[in-house]
Amino acid sequence: MIERLLDRFCAGLRLSLGVLMGVLAVPVAMQVISRYTGLIPTYLWTEELATFIFIWIVMIGSVVAVWDGTHFDVRVMPDARSPLMRLAQNGIVHLAILLFGLIFAVYGIEYAEFGSRQRSVMMRANLLVTHVALPIVGTLWAILSAFRLMQCLQDYRQARRLAR
Repeated sequence: MIERLLDRFCAGLRLSLGVLMGVLAVPVAMQVISRYTGLIPTYLWTEELATFIFIWIVMIGSVVAVWDGTHFDVRVMPDARSPLMRLAQNGIVHLAILLFGLIFAVYGIEYAEFGSRQRSVMMRANLLVTHVALPIVGTLWAILSAFRLMQCLQDYRQARRLAR
């Protein structure tokens, strides 16, 4: 049940990524058209808006990548065949993501508070809009990687039962 709920949540995140990519095309297109054609005036706020949207795309994409298991990890050994070594390989990755997620969540709160006291140069937008992404995605990384770590442990237990 929890897996289905998390899977639906990540499906919603994927949808939001598609929407954000579409929205990102607008300020980027405005920048390109204004720079190379002169058909519309040069709007400086479009660059800031594109940056804000891009930050959220990267952060949401990283959450989806943690859920899908496509987040960055380095394999220094071939995939393990024994259940214990598979648990070690996958568990270390999920544990590292969990720890980094907790670090981002805890220290991201202070970073978000710092951002809430600042404004962007062109749009005069409160920078909490982008700074709050760190504690949010850190919390989500921790939750999703903890769930995946529990799945690794269950897979290990099941493999041990089948081997008996």
